[in-house]
Amino acid sequence: MSTVAVIGAGYVGLTTAACLAHIGHNVTCADIDEAKISQLNNGEIPIHEARLPELVQEGISKQLLKFVVGAQHAVTTSDFVFLCLPTPQGEDGRADIGVVLEVVEEISPIIPPRTIIINKSTVPIGTNDSIQATIQRTDISVVSNPEFLREGVAVTDFLQPDRIVIGATNKEAGERVAALYAEINAPIVEVDLASAETIKYATNSFLATKVSFVNGLAAVCEAVGADIESVTRGLGSDQRIGSRFLQPGPGWGGSCFPKDMQALVRIATDAGYEFDLLRAVIEANEQQFDRIVNKAEALLGQDLAGNNVTLLGLTFKAHTDDLRNSPAIEVAKRLAAKGATLTAYDPMVKSESGIPQEIRLVTSMEQALTGSDLALVLTEWPEFTRANWAGFINTMNGPRVVDARNVLDRKEMVELGYLYDDLGRT
Repeated sequence: MSTVAVIGAGYVGLTTAACLAHIGHNVTCADIDEAKISQLNNGEIPIHEARLPELVQEGISKQLLKFVVGAQHAVTTSDFVFLCLPTPQGEDGRADIGVVLEVVEEISPIIPPRTIIINKSTVPIGTNDSIQATIQRTDISVVSNPEFLREGVAVTDFLQPDRIVIGATNKEAGERVAALYAEINAPIVEVDLASAETIKYATNSFLATKVSFVNGLAAVCEAVGADIESVTRGLGSDQRIGSRFLQPGPGWGGSCFPKDMQALVRIATDAGYEFDLLRAVIEANEQQFDRIVNKAEALLGQDLAGNNVTLLGLTFKAHTDDLRNSPAIEVAKRLAAKGATLTAYDPMVKSESGIPQEIRLVTSMEQALTGSDLALVLTEWPEFTRANWAGFINTMNGPRVVDARNVLDRKEMVELGYLYDDLGRT
């Protein structure tokens, strides 16, 4: 058992703390938000994430997990300190590491000798060298251990990862961090600090590129009469490509992809390379938002102005309550700009906080569809797939549906009498 401090009780920090306690470590998780810490010590979770409430409760009951206010109250007896801190995107596309360095400066005088600082925050290449310089102690090592957690399945991703990346200049420090994960059956990828930092950006940028590629491919399928599901089945069966992230949709978003894409472009530019491929992917994603709006206009056969449009789903993907950089919100902004009257339903969104004021939020799918001229499926919630579409057809002004997630049965919707469009299916 190791004594571990986790600084930051956000999405990554909370998952990291709960999972490390689950595999037997003594974990103290710190944050500056007093209300959040009080909530967590009561076993209440501020985010929606499968299995996380159970792991937090388990850690607290076994006295392996506790939450404190302030980093200095977590680190004085720790063998390891995980940095799980926000690195928001600045106006120039660079990730802002100010909070990371502030915390390092705060804790460096009080952490015990031979403590290892493990950075999980997504940071520009070279940041971990900056952390080492900020510490100004030769008895403290810095290791990069990037996270690859998908919202909705973060606990599974932590406990059953594809790989664990450990970047270190000190071999002993890297081995000590690897030993923390001894209970987890996954390959360890040992690299230098800069490579570990780059792996994180490269992973998210490649996945975003894959999504934009399949969205563009769906448009091609529509133009030539091919079926995107047949095409991706053949494409994904190639082991060099794989079948994951080949599902077309309204675009990519969330808290990571947009920020990390912009950051890698900025990093490349600062290093003297213009990463035009990634710039094109970012532009293609913007075009995808517009493409969904164009489909709505085409299905209506008229301008959107004055029409009642229903948004089914607002979160950036299903099984999360996260609205950050949601494609659904981006599409909604464009619909509102064209004069549509917007009503939205999402099973996880209970508050209008974070939602554009042009959107009226309702509490049921039936309420959202009543009097609607057109509906767009923007998040792949199972509830929308299982819905009684035969009954809803009589509640709408016009039975029109743009399925931007390809989750509905095309043939069934057409047979029911809907004017229906999706992405690349025939």
